[in-house]
Order: sequence, then structure tokens, then C-alpha cells
Amino acid sequence: MSDHHMYGTNTHTADELARLVGDRLGLVFTERESDYRGIYHLADAPEVRIEVQPNPIPGDDCDDDLYAPDHPTAKVLLLTTTPVPDPTLQARLRALEGLHHLGTDSL
Repeated sequence: MSDHHMYGTNTHTADELARLVGDRLGLVFTERESDYRGIYHLADAPEVRIEVQPNPIPGDDCDDDLYAPDHPTAKVLLLTTTPVPDPTLQARLRALEGLHHLGTDSL
């Protein structure tokens, strides 16, 4: 079973959010680039995977598409994946000013 959460912000840039979350959680983010997702930041620790990315992603028609179309006002997204629910992680992220919980998906 995996636990996935999505957060969004229109207060911080992707770079700022990766730095804030990295400082708060003691994680190091690396910048990655994907044809599908554009430039994003990844912190991959033993029990958690956290990604920070812009909501607008490169589209096939040279126009940007939204990664999370249900949340068009969120300019930047933060995605977490843990093997089991982690209430401590979620509480620490929810305490970040300007970051809003958008949804969860447990598989």
C-alpha cells in the first residue's frame, strides 16, 4: 500500500518551495528535467519521495497543460509518496505557510 498526497501553492516558486521543504524536513532536492513534466525537484529518501513541480507542464501543442487540472489556481505542486500513511510528515507540510493540501490517494 502506498500513500500519496498533493499540495499546491501560488505563494512560492518551485525553487522556493523545494528549499523550504528541504530545510523543514532535512532533505536534499535535486533538479530534474522531463519531456512530460518539465523541470521539477525530487527528494528521494528511504521512506518518502517528495516532488515539487510547476502545475503548468509542457503540452504537445506548444501550450502548457495543467498537471492537476482540478486545481488551476495552484501554480506549484508538491507530491508526496510514502509506503504507509505518515501523519507527522503531513502535519509538518500543512504547517508551511501558503501550502494547501489538495488531495490524497492511498493505493
